[in-house]
Amino acid sequence: MARPLRFRYAPGSWSRSRVESDVYRPLDSNLGATMRDPWFKPPGGYEAVRLDMDDGSLALLCWTDDDEGPAGVGGGGPGAYWLGNTETPSSLWRTEKYAFEAAPYPVRRWAERELLAGLHDEEPWLADYPHVSWFFLTVFCSKDGAGTTRRFFRDHAAGFPDATREEALAFYEEFLHTGVLDPYREEMASKLGTSEYFDETRMTATMGEFDVARLLTLAGYEIVPEIEVTTDHVIDYRAERPDGTSTLVEVTRPVAPNRRSTSNPAAAVRDTVETKTSGQLEEHGGGVTLFVDCSSFPDDDWATVRGERPDVGHRPAVVFRSRPDGRTEAYVKGSVPLELDEAVEWV
Repeated sequence: MARPLRFRYAPGSWSRSRVESDVYRPLDSNLGATMRDPWFKPPGGYEAVRLDMDDGSLALLCWTDDDEGPAGVGGGGPGAYWLGNTETPSSLWRTEKYAFEAAPYPVRRWAERELLAGLHDEEPWLADYPHVSWFFLTVFCSKDGAGTTRRFFRDHAAGFPDATREEALAFYEEFLHTGVLDPYREEMASKLGTSEYFDETRMTATMGEFDVARLLTLAGYEIVPEIEVTTDHVIDYRAERPDGTSTLVEVTRPVAPNRRSTSNPAAAVRDTVETKTSGQLEEHGGGVTLFVDCSSFPDDDWATVRGERPDVGHRPAVVFRSRPDGRTEAYVKGSVPLELDEAVEWV
């Protein structure tokens, strides 16, 4: 499985003739390629080309006589930046890969403009949701995951049942526009996956982490994802208060009963939580608040869970269901050390 889109940095002197011989010609020979000027003007001090392959894949290359280089390289100087969801020419095989945030800002912003324009040309339904487009850009344009991740939002309403694509996209656009997850964009976006095989269950579970991030933000907490703990596990979030205290938060999202072997909604909740409580949370030994995201449940299944309020085998826990209109219903088990009244309706 390929990783999200990343830059390759090739230090040294580059010219258009070298680009043609070392990059364009090998790609044209193997895949069929067209080298042309980029859609957007490259940053000052850089030259750039866009390479469109006959199979629909894309590469961008820009080069300069002098810049600071990617973060952490030190020294800088002449070099080239490659970004593509196609095969990598052999001349670049030994180059190091860097996340988007590591590239110089002018290079990163130019590349994002190129990719976003191409994404919206291919998927015009995303154009009205600029922050969703930008946040998930590295997977929407990844080598193997472009088709599956776009399909998840386009055809499956990002995991919401009985909702339109537009309703789901508006829900996540509003939250992501707050910017609270921007510093963790590549880490969080990569959880959606870059596999060519469509796995709706895994991608829907990933969106549960975004749902909980939204609730914690609405409740006034600062959030930090991916917290390493002493058991060598990683807890999904640390919710921080203004006074410096914090609470660890783990997220799980049950599969809707109509997609499981059991048709009992309460059992679906308990069975899913069991995988957390018998492993990761049990080893941690307490101090973690569990959020159980039932947003995949249709109305009738959630009504059953809300009516029965099943225990989930872990305390403290928040069991909730969000809808694309922004409404969230929830109940708790145990004493939850978080103030959530501003984010949920208690049932």
